[in-house]
Amino acid sequence: MELRGLTRNFGDDDILKGIDLTIPDGQFVALLGRSGSGKSTLLRAIAGLDHNVPGSGLLRVPERTSMVFQDSRLLPWQRVLPNVLYGQPRSRRRHGIDLLAEVGLAGREKSWPKGLSGGEQQRVALARALAGEPQLLLADEPFGALDALTRIKMHALLRTLVQAHRPTVLLVTHDVDEAISLAQRVLVLQSGRIGRDLIIDLPEDRNPAQPAFQRTRHDLLAALGVDAAAPQPVP
Repeated sequence: MELRGLTRNFGDDDILKGIDLTIPDGQFVALLGRSGSGKSTLLRAIAGLDHNVPGSGLLRVPERTSMVFQDSRLLPWQRVLPNVLYGQPRSRRRHGIDLLAEVGLAGREKSWPKGLSGGEQQRVALARALAGEPQLLLADEPFGALDALTRIKMHALLRTLVQAHRPTVLLVTHDVDEAISLAQRVLVLQSGRIGRDLIIDLPEDRNPAQPAFQRTRHDLLAALGVDAAAPQPVP
């Protein structure tokens, strides 16, 4: 994925101010930023969901791109398997069943979304996002509405799915620890520009108690303007 001089404007407000960014194939990148920094605007531009927003610049995105949102956005009138295969040919049915098994929902093909927990609904959303074998997976705070224990389980699941399917990933999150735990690289968006671009040089088995993890956390919190000694607020 490549961005060059990407701008987006809402009236007189410049939301994205000439962003230059390259993400190599297969890299897992997390995007942090305070509210109003332009994270959602950037993600929507990459996803091609901002057709009526004024702006300019070069945007090169893989043809097969999918997106996971904070809410699962499942179709309540469809059972689980049709939700996974939404937009896919019926011949992919076996593939959809296999994906449900991958996300821990084997045998739930005929369940209704309303009968699933929030975490299970997000598992279905992840399976749906992978059904088209995306080269680029965009995730907009996909675990933000889940409780802490479910979030930890979803982190482990996402790691496993990324290792198996090898998409390039861009994850938007407000959670610094989540970004460090999952990503190979973390970007901090500051007032419409990339203010920090940090490679996460930590072992795969990452523990927040590790000194290197804490140093990285301190660095990113400082970039967000947060006192690392205080309890971490939502930026």
